[in-house]
Amino acid sequence: MPPSATEPAPEQLAAELTDVMRLLVRRLRGEARDSGLTPSQRSVMARLDAEGPATTAALARAEFVRPQSMRGTLAAMVEQGLVGRRPDPDDARQSVLFLTGEGQRVLASVRAAKHEWLTAALTEELGPGERRTVAEASRLLARVVRH
Repeated sequence: MPPSATEPAPEQLAAELTDVMRLLVRRLRGEARDSGLTPSQRSVMARLDAEGPATTAALARAEFVRPQSMRGTLAAMVEQGLVGRRPDPDDARQSVLFLTGEGQRVLASVRAAKHEWLTAALTEELGPGERRTVAEASRLLARVVRH
């Protein structure tokens, strides 16, 4: 059934949603600018936090970058004390990288800055009914993501 005059076409909705999500992600990244971390470093730290220790090769595959690029990203993070390195228990020829206590503190700070900005924006820009609409949209988008 074609969309009605009040129902947006799926193609139009997909384009609008892609644009607004890109802007939201950009704005959230901007809120973490003071951390001194690059987006790649923040992404690796979040991955290590969520998935646990990993090899350089595994991180490179997961982040869709070349191992050489990942080595450079990780070297800077190890030097800053954000990421540590230890022998791989499954293969002594390799090492695994993990988030240090300092890395966890910095990552928590980055996440808090993003959360605080978004909370303030939702509070200041939207009324209670609009926030309920965003909550419902969030649940629907989560369903779409699981598709």
